[in-house]
Parts: sequence; C-alpha cells; structure tokens
Amino acid sequence: MTRSSIPDLPSWVKLVYLAEGAANVVYRFVSTDITPDPDQSTPSAPTGDCADLHSLKGKLLRLRKDTPANVPYREIAQNFDTVIRPLFDPHELVDQSLVRLPLGLIHHCNERLRLAEETGARAQKRHGSYLSLTEPFGLLVTDMTTDHHPDSNLAELKPKWLLQSPSAPQDARRCRTCALRGMRNIEARRQGQKEPRSFCPLNLVSENYEDVFAATADIKGCPDRTRLAKILFRHPLLVKLLAHQKAHQRVGLNGPLGLTQEMSLDMTLRDCTVYIKITQDSEIDFRLGDLDLKSSAGGKAQYWRDLEIQLIDGGWYHGRNESDPSDRCLLQRSPTPK
Repeated sequence: MTRSSIPDLPSWVKLVYLAEGAANVVYRFVSTDITPDPDQSTPSAPTGDCADLHSLKGKLLRLRKDTPANVPYREIAQNFDTVIRPLFDPHELVDQSLVRLPLGLIHHCNERLRLAEETGARAQKRHGSYLSLTEPFGLLVTDMTTDHHPDSNLAELKPKWLLQSPSAPQDARRCRTCALRGMRNIEARRQGQKEPRSFCPLNLVSENYEDVFAATADIKGCPDRTRLAKILFRHPLLVKLLAHQKAHQRVGLNGPLGLTQEMSLDMTLRDCTVYIKITQDSEIDFRLGDLDLKSSAGGKAQYWRDLEIQLIDGGWYHGRNESDPSDRCLLQRSPTPK
C-alpha cells in the first residue's frame, strides 16, 4: 500500500468517544454530513486523497493505544488484507481500512481521555493508558452498533474453539473452552470472585437445534432466544469458521515453540468475535470481527503451550476438579467414548 493510496481523514471531522479496550479506543463520527467550519483556517493540502465523507457513513474510527505490543496499524492492515480477507467474503467481515490522521487529532483525543478520568467518565482500569503519538494512521471499521437503530438488537459472542483441541486426551469429557472455564471457575471461587460463564462452542455448531438453543442462554444482546438460535443454527459463516479451524490446527501442543504467522492465524481464528445485528424488519447483519493477527509480544506461544499442559495435567479436560451442575459441555452429555 503506497502513501498516496491511503486517504486522509478530514481535519474538520468531529469525533465522540464510543468504547475502548486494552489496545484501542473506538470513536463515532458525530456526523458524516459535516462540512468545514467557515471560521476555521483552510486545512493544509492533504498528503493523499481526502476521505470522501460519504465513505465515512456506517464506519467507526479505531485509534491505537501506546501499549507494549505496539503493532503499527499499517502492519495490522497489511495482515488483514493478505491473510484474513482471502478466507472470507466481504460481507462476512467487520471491514477495516487505513486512514491518515490529521495533525493534532491524537493530542486532542488524549486530552479528552484525561478529562474523562478527572470527571469519572472513564473506567478506572483504563486510566493512564493513552493513544500512541507515533501512530500516523487510524482504522475505519464497519459500525456494528445499534445506536442509530434503536429498534435493533446486537448479539455478540466469542465462538472460541469450535472443535476439540488436537492435543486433548482422547477420553476428554470437556472441550477446550469448557475445560478452561472449569479451571478459571475454581480459581474465581477460591478468590471469592464471580465465576465466568460461557456457552459450549460445540453446542454452537451442533447439527442438533436444541444444542444451539442451549448455547443462547449465555449470549447477551438478543432477548428472543428462539430467534437467535434459528439465526445461529448451521449459519454458513459459523460453518465456514469451523472449517477454517479444522484446516488450521497448529494449536495446543501441535504449535511450534515460537510464534509463527501460521500459528498466529490459527489462534486468531479461535479468538474472534461474532457480531449479529438484528433489525425489527428481520434484516440480519452477521459478521466476524477482532481478527487482528496475534502478536508475538509477551511470549504468547509459550503461554498457550503452558496453558494446554496445565489443562491436560490438571485433569481439566476430564472435569475431575470441577463441579458443574449445568453440564453445558456437549462432550459431557455425549456417550462415553469406548
């Protein structure tokens, strides 16, 4: 991608804080019908083509925080274009594309973040983390929120491991996700914390509708579980994601000791997010997001291997240390392997 092919974000576009995570802050455009303020001095000539304001409709702006990983957006966008896009159709993805930021925007946003801390409007756990002053780009991403569609619902879920870990014991009674949940439930119980809940991913892609319906009990955002289950049941995108996970199994103890791009992709496919926007007139927008390739920072590859060993050696795949009366895992309800 050349410098001139990346559009510039107009300097007069106004932003409002929407949400943030550990590595990014997401902003909404106040309006996509904005024109330059007549009292504002004429902006300097852009370095590339100015982003068409019409192209900002239906988009959010994602800005990168200054974090230890510090993966530049140009690299993230390049990986998305070359590794992720070929696996899915355009309408199946929360799209993202680079946009060059106007001078002073990051400083202004950081000032607003500090002000939000002073007024208590910013979550305490996010205090002290600010946008990177060395990142020249933002990412325009598909807006999957329902803010402009009050009669719509947005369901979000992490499909996680849609099939068993390749290195799990042959007689396992828990899938990888349910085994990990069981281990973390015990840890939370010991510390007096709330136990995390999640559906069994094997239920999500089951050929039995009742299994899919059972999974919706732990999916937020759509109060009509029957409608949501009918949407999820054998949905082509979930089936495709399952097929990609089957084809990319350098995970568990099968992965290399060091993090390669291939292993990064395999783990990314197991940590993406499904967004399902459902309107009152029955329109459904079903997309995958959170598909940045996993970074090698922080010894991720070794962490994943150590976690797998812990699940195996601790008996978590067999559910020996877990009291789970709901029996959410499909393997627990399946006939005992011979």
